[in-house]
Amino acid sequence: MTNILIKMFASRPIKRAFLLATMVSLSSCAPSENHDIRSVEDAKHARLGVVTGSTPSQLARERFAEADIMEFGAFPDVLGALSAGHIDGTITSINSAILAARNNDDFFVIEDSLRDESTSVAVQQGNDLLLAEVNRLIADMKVDGTLADLDRRWLKREPGPYETKDIPLLTEGEVLRVGVNAEIEPVAFVDRRRGLSGRDIEMAHEIASRLGRPLEFFDVRWDGLIPALQSGRIDLIISGMTATEERAQYIQFSESYYQNKMVLLVRKNDDQEKQLPYQDLEFEDLKQSPIAVVVGTVHDSYAQKNFPEAELLQFNTFADQLLAVGQRRVASGLTDEDPIKVAIKEGHPLKTTGPSLFAAEYGAGFNKSSSALRAQFNQFLAELVASGEYDGIVDRWVTTGTGPMPDIQFSDDAEPLVIGNSVYGLPSVAVQDNELVGFDVEIAVLFAKYLGKRPVWATSDWGALIPSLVSGKIDIVISSMTITPERGERIDFSDAYYSTGNYFFVVDEAKVASDAVSAAKNENSFIDDLKASFYSNIVKEDRYLLLWDGLQITILLSLLSGIFGTVVGAVVCFMRMSPFAILNIPAKMFISVLRGTPVLVLLMIIFYVIFAKTNISPVLVAVIAFGLNFGAYAAEIFRSGVQGIDRGQTEAGISMGFSKARTFIYVIMPQTIQRILPVYKGEFISMIKMTSIVGYVAVQDLTKASDIIRARTFDAFFPLVMVAILYFLIAWLLLQILEYVERQTDPVRRREGGRS
Repeated sequence: MTNILIKMFASRPIKRAFLLATMVSLSSCAPSENHDIRSVEDAKHARLGVVTGSTPSQLARERFAEADIMEFGAFPDVLGALSAGHIDGTITSINSAILAARNNDDFFVIEDSLRDESTSVAVQQGNDLLLAEVNRLIADMKVDGTLADLDRRWLKREPGPYETKDIPLLTEGEVLRVGVNAEIEPVAFVDRRRGLSGRDIEMAHEIASRLGRPLEFFDVRWDGLIPALQSGRIDLIISGMTATEERAQYIQFSESYYQNKMVLLVRKNDDQEKQLPYQDLEFEDLKQSPIAVVVGTVHDSYAQKNFPEAELLQFNTFADQLLAVGQRRVASGLTDEDPIKVAIKEGHPLKTTGPSLFAAEYGAGFNKSSSALRAQFNQFLAELVASGEYDGIVDRWVTTGTGPMPDIQFSDDAEPLVIGNSVYGLPSVAVQDNELVGFDVEIAVLFAKYLGKRPVWATSDWGALIPSLVSGKIDIVISSMTITPERGERIDFSDAYYSTGNYFFVVDEAKVASDAVSAAKNENSFIDDLKASFYSNIVKEDRYLLLWDGLQITILLSLLSGIFGTVVGAVVCFMRMSPFAILNIPAKMFISVLRGTPVLVLLMIIFYVIFAKTNISPVLVAVIAFGLNFGAYAAEIFRSGVQGIDRGQTEAGISMGFSKARTFIYVIMPQTIQRILPVYKGEFISMIKMTSIVGYVAVQDLTKASDIIRARTFDAFFPLVMVAILYFLIAWLLLQILEYVERQTDPVRRREGGRS
């Protein structure tokens, strides 16, 4: 047998080519080898998942040309594949990666930047007026601290509720239509109670409010955003979109409003679980090991000057610094004594080590031209200390850390005092219940009261405080700023209002081991995990209502598309069977084109091309698309059913005195229905399942609801199973209705039912 195959392969070129192609095809279908990704270098030959049309898709092909790159329609699908082990890693923004790793213990973030990208607002080509307005607003929001405040409240590493801001909008006027892809938390996602939420959603509210226009969102899959903008269906895209040269050929981009870092999100491996880098280093070793600092702080400059052999990792916030040390990406962090004490008290497995590296005194910062305001602050501080009130503030915020803030009312008519600060955490500046609190905040509030002014907060990253003060954007900085000669060259300082030590802090291995033992004792059973998944995906934030809304849309789409398609099919069938070419030929063309066009392509053409300039409902567009597709198949089903009836039936009806129309209605049609129903049922159920793609045109059906939930919970299993069950129930229910119709049109089964 082997010899025969060899002879065939050697003597017949066509078969040889066929066999070779088959072997290549089969080899390509074999599962790829798993790769543990521990560094960027490891990802060069791994399996990477990306979202089609996204910047990570392009970046993957540039940086990892030899990798096995798999494309998905949505980010939740990528996370599901990563969780299931179908891919080894993905490329995404640092904020999305951190959130995913926080919600899934199997994920790990490699924070080496693959590329820093400029996130911008996208505008339709030729709309230069709107682009100019958006650029002006972005510049204003940079100056007044709005963008920094958005970053602080939405792009955070620590778990906890988001701090939302109510922005009033007009209800009348020219609507600003903004396209988003609400599947990537914290940029844009769906919260069942608040609706669309996220950093870019709030930014869209800010832009619409400042433009004085009502706001309408268009939530669509990622690869549908640019077509929607090109077709004029939306005015802007505000959804974490990176400005690239390729995209700029089709749309315009505003000035950047956020610098994004692209990183690898990978599956954990055993070594990552066991490996404990920088464990139990001696104090002297820390001076030569990687150190985390907050950029622009005195710790940053001190480390650069005194530890030249150490690698410095600079972070924008104290929370980022804490996370880097906690995940052992660095050996230690360097910070003030009091914030790290608060972090330890809140449960972070950290500890200070060694003696204080240096002492620091905090002072309020002033513009060089604000000597009078500086003198007023020094006088205020002296009176605060003399009255004993200062000691009470220190006791409430530094010693016990309980607060609360004093209840002081300010008149809206009072002159504003613009106070710059950075949310470093307690005890200095933090946010509780959407309000700034802390030692520095209370000092600032009392100083504003002392002056008879009202405090206006200009919260920003630490590195922006001094530039804002020098440029005159703010009046004063009160944010635990250390008095140094270098800073004194650019700004003036008040008298010192607090002093503290500064320490290395490292992971507390004993606390980590204790937490691991407690976690092992409290490990959940399968039932407990199932209950937790049910609560997270269904109960929490009333997410079952998302499924309920999606269920209603899916049922409505299915019924309306089925009815419309049936009518279209009947009309086309009549035309197809007509002896007149003027009716017959268009019907043939309609059937050929519709049956040969993928329903997704048809849906996109109807929505983005045919109805591009209209405000037609996406649901109605979906009904038209699915109805036309179903009608093409139904027409052929009807035609085959009619032609299957013996011609003598028609002749018999006419001989009995019926007209051709009455003969068809009373003789031919009942028999046709009885014959075609089994095939019609199957096609109808297929059409119901095809409605799952309507998310491409911003319709929130069942599948879209599951994407929304998965984008929040990062659970690839539970939402999909729930949606599969619901689709089954829809199909089963409608199938029962059609089977009832089938029984009623079958005379044999009717007679059997009557005898029983």
